Amino acid sequence: MQIGNHILKNNLVVAPMAGVTDRPFRQLCKKLGAGLAVSEMVTSNSLLYGSEKTLRRANHEGEVDPISVQIAGADPKMMAEAAKHNVDNGAQIIDINMGCPAKKICNVMAGSALLKDEPLVAQILKAVVGAVDVPVTLKIRTGWDKNNRNAIEIAKMAQDIGVQALAMHGRTRACLYMGDAEYDTIAAVKQSINIPLIANGDITTPEKAKHVLDYTGADAVMIGRAAQGRPWIFREIEHYLKTGEHMLPPTVEEIHTVMLEHLHDLYSFYGDLAGMRVARKHISWYTKGLAGSASFRHNMNTLQTIELQLNAINDFFAELKSKNERLVYVDTATEGSEALAA
Repeated sequence: MQIGNHILKNNLVVAPMAGVTDRPFRQLCKKLGAGLAVSEMVTSNSLLYGSEKTLRRANHEGEVDPISVQIAGADPKMMAEAAKHNVDNGAQIIDINMGCPAKKICNVMAGSALLKDEPLVAQILKAVVGAVDVPVTLKIRTGWDKNNRNAIEIAKMAQDIGVQALAMHGRTRACLYMGDAEYDTIAAVKQSINIPLIANGDITTPEKAKHVLDYTGADAVMIGRAAQGRPWIFREIEHYLKTGEHMLPPTVEEIHTVMLEHLHDLYSFYGDLAGMRVARKHISWYTKGLAGSASFRHNMNTLQTIELQLNAINDFFAELKSKNERLVYVDTATEGSEALAA
């Protein structure tokens, strides 16, 4: 899998998810098998460049190459400036968000709302591609709603303008995350373009990843919600694609180790108080499917310090280890989530 001059180690990509794909999560997923991880979307509003949230989202210190930053907005000039700003701050790939279905994004005509205005899409793509000397990629949906699917037209336009890879979530904006992903539409788009296509939507298991790659002809798959609390899904998929066999699920001890490493990185990245709060959702995701986790997760949200949080985690896993429990998989991708996949 190649994007511009960047040769990825495999064809497995971490989807950009607001509130989830921060630097600690991206680094962890890359360590556990992902070939590329796209950042949370960064605003194109230059007035917010100095905000704590934007600075944190643009922090790539120590991150494994290539560094892909997603930008969001609806003004071509501002998007071009945002692209240059992020390249100056370490971005090696610029990804344009035209896939986010969130109301607060679409209400300002950004994200997937742009799919309703093809001339504006062209202006934005031309402005961004012309502004930077790194590869530009694009994330879209199949269209605005089921009566207005224009992914093929957008994909061809993007290729002609110089976009070097396309990621596509197999739902319309109106579908949000409901119903089944439209792999037929993704396959039709793949037949219409020559640039790499990354398929996204409902990819929750190694078998599903192989099915989507085979069915659509896509060059890569993008994993979002299924990686929450299960970052090892990337190595599991890679192993299955190479061998046709399943890896053994991680032991309780490994889950404990991975989770603690992730949490300490969050504490360091956000600071103690914010890090402790951000950690709660990850702890919930990591422990879903483990024996006795429902009451543990409920209690976790009442704890107000890192020390109490870590003590509770260690006690919970000590009890699991004493029973020699292994991870029981649940399909977290179909459950409620705080994340907004772009």
